[in-house]
Amino acid sequence: MGKILILNGSPRAPHSNSKRYAGLFTKHCPVECTYANLTKRNHAELRSRMDDCSDLLLVFPLYADALPVGLLNFLKFLEANPPVRKPVVSVLINCGFLEYRQNETAVRMVRLFCRQNGYEFGSVLMLGGGEAILDTPFRFVAARKIGKLARAVAAGRRIELHATMPVTKRMFIWASTRYWVGYGAKFGVTKEQMQTPEIES
Repeated sequence: MGKILILNGSPRAPHSNSKRYAGLFTKHCPVECTYANLTKRNHAELRSRMDDCSDLLLVFPLYADALPVGLLNFLKFLEANPPVRKPVVSVLINCGFLEYRQNETAVRMVRLFCRQNGYEFGSVLMLGGGEAILDTPFRFVAARKIGKLARAVAAGRRIELHATMPVTKRMFIWASTRYWVGYGAKFGVTKEQMQTPEIES
């Protein structure tokens, strides 16, 4: 039976939704899981930990239609310093967009890394509405798919899953706008200010 290393590639890993997703994965996974946050200084440590694992699960948010730069840098490190034992690489990615397909380019980037560096690509779960879904009545949608992903990775099966909140685009835009306007108000920032490029000046 294998061992899974869950690597949180979010730039704000200790306080991220990715950490919450990793927790759900561990809860549903029938094999041993270990968890780590990716930092600028722990690349070598993480590479050595990969030697004891059959699988590596990358959990991260979509950034500018791609991978977070910290995760990109870690993959570059692995290109130059491969582990003795290369684990199967799976992906759990989320984006703030309602459409889960926004994640596809980032997933293709991980697939390309695997193909070019001799890693087997495993399973993938793409989540839409990932910034909000765990705090809505639709949490069960994400949790159910994460459970399927966990069982597939543990069993060595290769599947591609996706999920998003079952709401219309209009409803999603209304709810997200309401959230961000309220969030800005906490810091004395108006909706009009947020709609200009002068927000940081």
